[in-house]
Amino acid sequence: MAVLLLALLAAAGVAFGVATDTTVDQAVQESQNATGAAKTVGLVGGILLLVILFAAYYSGGYVAGRMARFNGLRQGLAVWLWGILTALVIAAIAAIAGTKYDIFAKLNLPRLPVNEGQVTTAGLIAIGAALVAALIGAMLGGLAGMRFHRHVDAAGLEPSATERDALRRRAEDSPDN
Repeated sequence: MAVLLLALLAAAGVAFGVATDTTVDQAVQESQNATGAAKTVGLVGGILLLVILFAAYYSGGYVAGRMARFNGLRQGLAVWLWGILTALVIAAIAAIAGTKYDIFAKLNLPRLPVNEGQVTTAGLIAIGAALVAALIGAMLGGLAGMRFHRHVDAAGLEPSATERDALRRRAEDSPDN
């Protein structure tokens, strides 16, 4: 879900002219000329990323809560933990493999002119916000998925008049009476 939503966001950014196909030198020159606009785009992009993470993990938690039927909060937490574990495994593989298998470095894609190996305070805050948004989304989704079954179970507890008559007749006709 996150991949699809991020692809739609990137396509919308290109369509509206927010993201363009520029080289690193052009991006550095443009960023020096428009630092205020870059900060605004960065803030809006960060907020949209949090919304996308929330929606994606909400969907995953909903599916897990609906499939498991019981304890949707725990199912949402499990979705979040599996997502974090998967991201950590992929990051470890990327760190071990190094730049030899860095596919994005070989492609000539537009890149931000920042050092990728350095995490700033703002970056740590953004990572923390992303983790919290994903956790809240997954747990709320799990609760929503579980709530669906509560409605189904409540509706299924009372038999209809036809079912009651059939059950009564079956009880009367049984040889145990």
